[in-house]
Amino acid sequence: MSASAPQGPADSGAALSARHGPNYRWWLLLSVMVGTMASIMSSTVVNVAIPGLSHQFALGQARAQWVTSGFMVAMTVSMLTTPWLLARFGYRATYDGCMGLLLAGGALGGLAQNYPLVLSARVLEGLAAGVVQPIPAIIIMRAFAPHEQGRASGMFGMGVVLAPALGPSIGGVLVDWFGWRSIFFMVGPFCAAALWMAHRYVPTSAPGGGAAQRGEALDALGLLLTSAGTLSLLNGLVSVRSGPGWEAAGLLALAGACFAAFALWQHRRARRGQAPLMNLRLFAWRPFAMGALVALIYGTALFGSTYLLPVYMQMGLGLSASSVGGILMPSGLVLAGAIAVVARLADRTPASGLVMMGLSLLALSFAAMVTIGLSASLWLLMTWSIVGRIGLGFILPSLNLGAMRGLQKDLISQGSSVINFVRTLGGAAGVGLCGIALEWRLAAHGVTLGSGPPSAARLAAFDEVFLMLAVLCAVAMLAARHLGAQSPPPPP
Repeated sequence: MSASAPQGPADSGAALSARHGPNYRWWLLLSVMVGTMASIMSSTVVNVAIPGLSHQFALGQARAQWVTSGFMVAMTVSMLTTPWLLARFGYRATYDGCMGLLLAGGALGGLAQNYPLVLSARVLEGLAAGVVQPIPAIIIMRAFAPHEQGRASGMFGMGVVLAPALGPSIGGVLVDWFGWRSIFFMVGPFCAAALWMAHRYVPTSAPGGGAAQRGEALDALGLLLTSAGTLSLLNGLVSVRSGPGWEAAGLLALAGACFAAFALWQHRRARRGQAPLMNLRLFAWRPFAMGALVALIYGTALFGSTYLLPVYMQMGLGLSASSVGGILMPSGLVLAGAIAVVARLADRTPASGLVMMGLSLLALSFAAMVTIGLSASLWLLMTWSIVGRIGLGFILPSLNLGAMRGLQKDLISQGSSVINFVRTLGGAAGVGLCGIALEWRLAAHGVTLGSGPPSAARLAAFDEVFLMLAVLCAVAMLAARHLGAQSPPPPP
């Protein structure tokens, strides 16, 4: 990406809109949706390749896990750079650069002959994915009228849901036929399609009309502090499960210190008139602050349960991997349908009500797991899984709209990147939190996860972790009441 690239009026948002007609904004959204699907697919599909990677490079569990963790850390941190990149290089150059980086990461991983190169490829893919994921929400808020934003969020949500739903299934077939390397090449066609569509539909300027311009340097110290804080948090949670107590306490304390120093540094930069990596003025806007809190808790519960459910079904209930896939597949299809329905409601219904309904259904699905015993019908398990996915269908199109409606246009890019950052950070922590809680409750019941057949005691441990997730959703409902208020945002 070059800041000096020519950006003539022929490629501005207004010129592209005039060229492609009244439906241009939908083509623009579709263009960035394809790239976002590629980035999400790259984050989920690699899980089916980990056994092959472990065998190829003789990896232990801890080193193999960093194939996923390295991606998550890179993605979480790079989300905060999106506003700076958009202001410095423009929408098309930023998007093209991310697709190129994702494509390069896939090629490097597929051709890698050693583990460090595979890990480097995953970090490159994570950096690209983090920058891309806030962009669609920015486009929805700036290129669409308020009465269309719910429908646009629904269209985008349906597309994004397909990536994690179909990716692992397709990836499993590719691994069986062509080996683990084929997984890394899987994003190639999506990146190529995204680059072609970007050349036609993505403007060099912002969708709302602001041109790309040279700005001050990226806040390197802020980026360093968030990187150190995120790494310390994730490693600290791992150490709680498997390391000495002093190491876990030290890493978690370091994470807290890094995030506190980051907040102080951002405040100092704002007082000096410098552009902060995270504009803390966003949190003076109460709907946004509450939306960020909901996103943090929601991410923790969602990603934690995504890890917990397959383990529960296989290790707690003794189901086969194919049975787990069969149970979860219908809920994925229901989720896509729920998003389509709720998206139309989001244009005329307060976001607070929709998000609270979604959180209540999600909490119900977690709490209802206690009704499932060793002899319970699989249909009951499928039913509660579907209830939870309907809840997600209420939350996904509504949360960003409720948190960001009313923000000044110059804060929309920051708002989208911050919401995505806290949700992903919560998700990364949620997996560790569920693992810690599960080991604690298993020990309390005097059982272990990997030895012996499924038992009532082991099932009770899982039930208590699900109840913890239900309580988290209930707490998030308290914050969700304040989404979408119509009072004006804070002045500069």
